[in-house]
Amino acid sequence: MNSAPLLPLFLFVVIATVSPGGATALATASGAQFGFRRSIPLIIGIAIGLASLAAASAAGLAGLFLALPSFQIILKAVGSIYLLWLAWNIMRSGKPNLDAKKEKPISFVAGILLLWLNPKGWTMTLGAAASFAALASSPTKLAALLGASFGISALVSLSIWCVAGLVLARLLRTEMHWRVTNVILGLLLAASIIPIWME
Repeated sequence: MNSAPLLPLFLFVVIATVSPGGATALATASGAQFGFRRSIPLIIGIAIGLASLAAASAAGLAGLFLALPSFQIILKAVGSIYLLWLAWNIMRSGKPNLDAKKEKPISFVAGILLLWLNPKGWTMTLGAAASFAALASSPTKLAALLGASFGISALVSLSIWCVAGLVLARLLRTEMHWRVTNVILGLLLAASIIPIWME
């Protein structure tokens, strides 16, 4: 198969997954608070959430959500509350102790929920399914292509953001630095809700 037609898809997916948003802010905060190794379940959860969301969009499930406006409002509200709860927890965090085991990092399941409860993720993956439908001969093949593309790209980009958080953890020294950084990361995560309600 000629890979030239896939280039626009891959560019779209890379830009969509590496650009700042709720998932990248969460990966950065987790890397800063818990280190890379303890953030792996979150990164994998987000990547699987995005891959499965892309596959479901390609298979036609997102069309059902778009056909039910009342469900869209419920999804936006639940997703927004969940993101605000995560943002609040990040803002309340203090200076990390990367050696401490008592605090629990954000879980694998929370990573999946972050994507499945995010209408922005649905819109992005539905747009990809509509834009690149001609690349596959069936909805099943498109679901596999989009799922793999979004999942692999998310793993790479979230790992980069997580390492950036870990580097941040090594650079910041005082409790005040951490308070300010955690508030900024929490506010960035909370701000990712705004585009959801402007659609």
